[in-house]
Amino acid sequence: MSNQPIAILASGMVTGVGLTAASTCAAIRCAVSNFTETRFMDKGGEWIMGAQVPLEEPWRGRTKLVKMVVPAIKECLASLDGIPPAKVPLFLCVAEPERPGRLEGLDHTLLMEVQVELGVQFHPESQVIAEGKVSGATALALARQWLYARRSDYCLIAGVDSYLVAGTLAAYEEQTRLLTSQDHDGFIPGEAGAAILVGMPHRVKGVSIECLGIGQGRERATVLSEEPLKADGLVAAIKGALADAGCGMGDLDFRITDLSGEQYGFKEATLALSRIRRRLTERFEILHPADCVGEIGAAIMPVVLGFLGQATKKRYLPGQKALFHGANDGGERVALMLTRTE
Repeated sequence: MSNQPIAILASGMVTGVGLTAASTCAAIRCAVSNFTETRFMDKGGEWIMGAQVPLEEPWRGRTKLVKMVVPAIKECLASLDGIPPAKVPLFLCVAEPERPGRLEGLDHTLLMEVQVELGVQFHPESQVIAEGKVSGATALALARQWLYARRSDYCLIAGVDSYLVAGTLAAYEEQTRLLTSQDHDGFIPGEAGAAILVGMPHRVKGVSIECLGIGQGRERATVLSEEPLKADGLVAAIKGALADAGCGMGDLDFRITDLSGEQYGFKEATLALSRIRRRLTERFEILHPADCVGEIGAAIMPVVLGFLGQATKKRYLPGQKALFHGANDGGERVALMLTRTE
């Protein structure tokens, strides 16, 4: 599969630090966050901090998800070069079914609601991918199959999610995974909508980011299990992505991840790299945009890939080749091998 690269052509974002891709990426580049007090209180009687999206109306539930992801998709539609959306599939990434406090109707009605709000109809084989933070890797794999089967010149991948839901916050606080006044080893909940337009490399105008390899794995020792952590799932995902791209760890210049504050994720990542990386270098930078946008679940991969695309165009990436790795609570692990092209 290493001879099947796909290019990131455009991006759109609505996050707690920006309502466009350009503003969000500028904030991430400058390490700017916008964590504010939410309307939820922790067990210590303090307001829970979160990365809230400042929309013009106080929308809630699925309506807010639609209002966050539609502007992000619109940013990408502007780059379709006159191709009607009906010929472009939309792979919409949302929270996994096991997510505590998950909103109803994500699987059956959200895609239609997005199309109604946009006033367009995407390809009939558009679909919802309900795998949480790893949804984006599944969407990329589907997009690659679609593009190389010559079924379309473009594919849209969008992700939308919110952890700022009462049931979600209560469950994660009970698991001591939420950053609160009582627990300092946890993540800051966020919400976001993001989208990327992907296509064949020959569609690129100027510099871009290309995905050369996709890897997947499964970890038995999840964050809530009592299994010893060996990072087997993440190791398998990284090795799979590297093999898919036909390269090795020594070819990489930096990595970017979905890590959002919990020590568990950093321990797993460190352990996985110690098992794979044989040649030490003076510097192997790690980027984690969740420091700025919070834990945004299914929206994280479009944000990461969109950020890399913007950073490539403005030439502030710390290298040419990058590794992305991500994980969800159920044990699924994913990795992408990415490169800057000119």
